[in-house]
Amino acid sequence: MSRRNCIQGTIAALAAGGVPAASAADRSHTPMRKPLDPHRRGIQLAELFTLEEDHKIRLASQIGITHAIVGVSPALSRVPSGRYVETLQKIKEDFQAASMIFAGVESHPVPAEKIKLGLPGRDEEIENYMAAIRALAQVGVPMLCYNWMAGLGWYRTRTDVPSRGGALISEFDNEAAKRQGLTEWGEVGTEKIWANLEYFLKAVIPVAEKAGVKMALHPDDPPISPLRGIGRILTSAANFRRILNMVPSPVNGITFCQANFRLMGEDIAELAREWCAQKKIFFVHYRDVEGTREHFRETFHDNSPVDLAQMLRIYHECGFEGPMRPDHAPTLDGESNDRPGYAMGGKVLAIGYMKGAMDALGIPYA
Repeated sequence: MSRRNCIQGTIAALAAGGVPAASAADRSHTPMRKPLDPHRRGIQLAELFTLEEDHKIRLASQIGITHAIVGVSPALSRVPSGRYVETLQKIKEDFQAASMIFAGVESHPVPAEKIKLGLPGRDEEIENYMAAIRALAQVGVPMLCYNWMAGLGWYRTRTDVPSRGGALISEFDNEAAKRQGLTEWGEVGTEKIWANLEYFLKAVIPVAEKAGVKMALHPDDPPISPLRGIGRILTSAANFRRILNMVPSPVNGITFCQANFRLMGEDIAELAREWCAQKKIFFVHYRDVEGTREHFRETFHDNSPVDLAQMLRIYHECGFEGPMRPDHAPTLDGESNDRPGYAMGGKVLAIGYMKGAMDALGIPYA
């Protein structure tokens, strides 16, 4: 066949509606991917989004992210509680247009610093919080990932440490943190932080249980106390068990940020099995670090001390079928480091790693 006839034949086949199918002989010994079942269950591939990241949303959809975890506090803070439902419904529809399911909210859905620090006005914040939970239920969003890091969020002392090939990673050094001194809140003891959390849980968990919204508590990052004078309590598995027993409920559960639990000195494989068996892991943050809770650095997902592929196997074997997202990826060449850990280049690598490992291990994902 001449080159021209070959090209014409190919064009004709494409014009007829598709590329030519492989012959039976071509397929006889070649492993072929099975068509995806749209109704299958499995680990839900997720990513975290703000509402102003159109490029990231498109890119995430292109690489196969199916579930959106969204920071909604800026949007809900601009409207009265009576408009929470319509605001969340619009967010849900925007992600549906990108072929993603609005699977959860990360960070508090409304301002909560007064709640965590026990300041005047916390009851009003709790009322707004409960209204947000009810609104999430009405819209069909089943999970809320929240934290109890009062005064400071997740914290690093450097965010521009050169790593493989010049990629940028973050670092925490407790000695450097101590040199930065106290925050504007001064010294806040752990007893007060515990009391504030109990006050919050006793108000909110019954509302969440009635609404059917899972409350997935994130560990302190870093899991060290005090941090710049503020006590932190989510620094051990024992403290998480205390919280699960403080207000027993099927919706009182955990965001299993595996790097933080490993920094606590826990056996994360056994811990995952324990809490999976109790159906307490609602959400997984998939990442690793090297070092100790006193001094550590983030890692690439394909170059971590922990065998992250085998962690996927453990989640699958214990029956986890909730959302999982790669967390704190390096910033790659050409990317802005304005949001350390959240640039998309490293996330693309991480998602590819996760999908490849799950395909190789026969782990279903949705």
